[in-house]
Amino acid sequence: MEQHDLQRLIQQLSIEAFGKPFRHEARFNARLRTTGGRYKLLDGSIEINPTVLELYDREELIGIIKHELCHYHLHQEGKGYRHGDADFKRLLRETGSPRYCKPLGKVNDKPRKIYLYECKSCRLEYKRRKRMDVRKYRCGKCTGEIALVQN
Repeated sequence: MEQHDLQRLIQQLSIEAFGKPFRHEARFNARLRTTGGRYKLLDGSIEINPTVLELYDREELIGIIKHELCHYHLHQEGKGYRHGDADFKRLLRETGSPRYCKPLGKVNDKPRKIYLYECKSCRLEYKRRKRMDVRKYRCGKCTGEIALVQN
């Protein structure tokens, strides 16, 4: 699907589901990672994650577009367009739009490394994601020396 196909699809869905035209730009944005799409308040455009087309069918894409069109039309009318607003929830129900999209992939591809430190005196353990300089820190319980146990 090309940009102009996406533009036409959004304009068509806007008329069919909402009875109102979509007058702004629609485009794909490959930089979106965890979300299926977004409505941009400043310029009124809608961006769609192209990964949706790779992972799911056309129905999922249409659901995401309808969700973003709910944000669009409510914002254009000056009504509550945010996820928690009653107007938004009502319009989602009326148009059969999904509240959330299906998962688009892992947020974190690699597991985080955990450093384990221990107080030499009282044996209190400290787990850290970042390495720390043990010469600068003391145990918070007994002020004993801290040593790296496992990295």
